[in-house]
Amino acid sequence: MRVFWEKGYEGSTLADLTEAMGINRSSMYATFGDKEALFRLAFARYAEGPAAYAREALKQPTARAVVEALLRGALELLTDPSHPRGCLSVQGALACGSHAEAMKQAMIEWRRQGESEIQKRLQRARREGDLAKDVDPGDLARYISMVLTGLAVQAANRSTKAEMTRVVDTVLRSLPV
Repeated sequence: MRVFWEKGYEGSTLADLTEAMGINRSSMYATFGDKEALFRLAFARYAEGPAAYAREALKQPTARAVVEALLRGALELLTDPSHPRGCLSVQGALACGSHAEAMKQAMIEWRRQGESEIQKRLQRARREGDLAKDVDPGDLARYISMVLTGLAVQAANRSTKAEMTRVVDTVLRSLPV
């Protein structure tokens, strides 16, 4: 997971991957199939591990608490010095050639699914009277998704935790919830 996170799908060579796992190439193929299958497994581990904050954030009792937990969770993940900079879903397969299109599409779908989950939670907030009727849950979910992606890019660009915290605080002050 760490190799893909640091180098992206295309930048991760079989030598990088086998060295990180302490196995040889034939063992990698026998165990995981191919690089694409290994990437999918690594990404599933990422979603269940470092990125699990997102699933937990959606359980918060109010729309504002959901958004704050998403943004602050991302901030913690993206600035944790024990992790590579940035987000695996953005770093992993954003800039890929045509032979890695399947991985690029998988990451796009994962990000879209995340936005959809935020939208569903905001729609629930609206039904419960926790989100104003004039706020479109889809637009707000897209906004939050774009901010999260922007934070990931800024983390990869070496923005500091203090800088990104100020952005998160500004976003939270501007929310219609």
